[in-house]
Amino acid sequence: MKLFDAKKYQNRRICVAFSGGVDSVGLLYAFKEQAETCKITLSALHIEHGIRGEESIRDMQFCKDMCEQWGIPLTVLRVDVPKLVKEQGGGVEETARAVRYGAFRELLEKGGADFVATAHHADDVAETILFRLARGSGVSGMKAITEYGGIIRPLLSVSREEIATYVAENGLPHVEDSSNADENYTRNYIRHTALPAFEKIHGNAAKHLVEFASLAAEEDDFLQRLAEEKIVRTVGEERVPVDLPDVLFRRACLFCMRRCAADGEYSRANIAEIEKLRNLQSGKKVALPLPETMKGIGLYAFREGGYIVFDLSVDGVPMKGPYPFVPKAQLCLAPAPFEVWEEEKPERSDEKRWLHVDLDAFPEGCVVRTRREGDEITPYHSPRKTLKKFLTDRKIPSRLSRKLPVIAKGSEVLVVVGVEIADSVKVTDKTVRRGIIG
Repeated sequence: MKLFDAKKYQNRRICVAFSGGVDSVGLLYAFKEQAETCKITLSALHIEHGIRGEESIRDMQFCKDMCEQWGIPLTVLRVDVPKLVKEQGGGVEETARAVRYGAFRELLEKGGADFVATAHHADDVAETILFRLARGSGVSGMKAITEYGGIIRPLLSVSREEIATYVAENGLPHVEDSSNADENYTRNYIRHTALPAFEKIHGNAAKHLVEFASLAAEEDDFLQRLAEEKIVRTVGEERVPVDLPDVLFRRACLFCMRRCAADGEYSRANIAEIEKLRNLQSGKKVALPLPETMKGIGLYAFREGGYIVFDLSVDGVPMKGPYPFVPKAQLCLAPAPFEVWEEEKPERSDEKRWLHVDLDAFPEGCVVRTRREGDEITPYHSPRKTLKKFLTDRKIPSRLSRKLPVIAKGSEVLVVVGVEIADSVKVTDKTVRRGIIG
């Protein structure tokens, strides 16, 4: 019997998350048996959570002994999870999981392995689906247990029973975690009571739940791609059309919020507040939550014309500056980041946000700043006008125009970054140093 084919991991460094339980013993042994053939460099990681007292110490020693016997390098990490819970709050299960995945990320980031393999299997997927259905998760939540960021799950198509049979056939020892029998833990209740009840209704319930998870993941990916394609990107912002079908509108909004704050936690209530804007007039907005790490910054959803626009801005912090502008290749960080570089040929002319300029046409004393009263611009091949009227004609809302970086000499605006250049800095046949700003 073979649990999985390791050929896809050929010539890679694999670190197995090793608890000493039957699942991780089966995973580690399966890798060990194929390591030489597939030229896999194998190691293991054991985390002692400090939760189960002497039993936890026993499991740690078991893992040490087994890895020594099999000639597999083992890293042991000991963490006092109960102490962390007292200091930081939260639940024991959630904290222990955060510790594990934090250790996985650190191992990968430091180059200790190419992949970290966990022993999650098909029954784990079925249990996760039941839990999330009970909690009210949408289709995205049905993706259940996935591979990401260097975390691999070779056993996702293998059942718990198949793993146990494999371990027994090969005479492999393992340890039992006594807490796995405690049905006060939600996962254990689902494993020992809920899922068996479904199996009584239909003998293939777990298998069908896994198949459902696979179909849900496929459909979720399709809907997500479709939603992202409907997002309109303009002037450095992402806009969601208000007339999108509900299923795409919600996904597009969630995508935009997470682009603004990757660690933000957004609920259906947040989406519902944004949906209300669809029936309100332009200018209306709702404030959205941000993680504590982004304190002092505001995230808002605005209704502007036929779109919902997401705006991330610093609350109550005036812009410093102005900043001197030297017409050469550089990265300008304020008032908003943009780049200037030199290019001999217009290889990026297909991108509207990139503006092509004659770097030698900028007069001395130019600065980078935001717009001011009295600013004027003579746009490329257009008559002179106030900057305010120019931006209004371009249908750029004042909310955004106040933050746009401009390159100016006095009140003469030469570049509105991401929007337009003045006629005086355009590229001509006499241009020597061609610049691109974007």
